[in-house]
Amino acid sequence: MAKSVRIRAKLKKGVTVVKALIRHPMETGQRKDKKGKKIPAHFIQEVICKHNGNVVLTCLWGAAVSANPYISFKFKGGKKKDSIEISWVDNKGKKGDGDTRIK
Repeated sequence: MAKSVRIRAKLKKGVTVVKALIRHPMETGQRKDKKGKKIPAHFIQEVICKHNGNVVLTCLWGAAVSANPYISFKFKGGKKKDSIEISWVDNKGKKGDGDTRIK
């Protein structure tokens, strides 16, 4: 399976800047299809970001987040070549992840 999260992480003056794009449709459950039937809700509920296995950010999302969400955050304590992992779980139990190294 292809990774569903594209991540970049760079170290700048002792601060690691992480930018990620998550592929997900993020349906609210309020839209209707062409036949007038409601499209079921399908959205990411939790995003966990780890640095060398330690959680540095946890996001709890709802239906109001746009499709293919972009996330950016900073933290101190990273070093070049350290591991960054981002994983998510949606309201249907599906999961996705991605990883990279700090540059």
